[in-house]
Amino acid sequence: MSLYRASDYREGLDLALQAARTARFTSHVLTGLAMLHAAEAYAYLGDSAECERALGGAERHLGQAHGADAAHELFSPTHLGRLAGSCYLSLGDYRKAEQLLAQTAAELHDRRKSRAIVLGNLTLARLRDGNLDGALVAFTDAVSELHGTRGGGGMNIVFRAAREMRPWRSESAVQDAQDRLMALMEAT
Repeated sequence: MSLYRASDYREGLDLALQAARTARFTSHVLTGLAMLHAAEAYAYLGDSAECERALGGAERHLGQAHGADAAHELFSPTHLGRLAGSCYLSLGDYRKAEQLLAQTAAELHDRRKSRAIVLGNLTLARLRDGNLDGALVAFTDAVSELHGTRGGGGMNIVFRAAREMRPWRSESAVQDAQDRLMALMEAT
């Protein structure tokens, strides 16, 4: 909650690190997930070295996850790509973010809420890297996913992406994409 809703990145980081320490000897899944959230907090704080270190720790723990782990049902092979992509987006490494997010979006078939978030972040990465055409493809896919889920996290990111498209608002493809978003809002 501190990390995502209250945007208190320092408190979110402290809580994630505490969770990782607590679960370190009992669950690779919980430790890995906590490390991913710590990595994201470091990214929000602009600390790329600590973010990379936390991502490496998360990858090691998640790589050791197995069916006997008490929290195994929380594990998804896409967690690393989703959160690492978000980290690199926050750190301004848009190409690395795009690579991870595009790969993760392709792997997310049955988790539409998560896919909408990933596609929204992919849109932002492509926009910030100057790839408007690619951003519009990801944006359209994200809006399509949101038609089925109406997930709040995805909505927030897609609206952020729509705001970042303002410099291109006179282009018909951008207008069409934003009209789809407005149609989604009218349907809710």
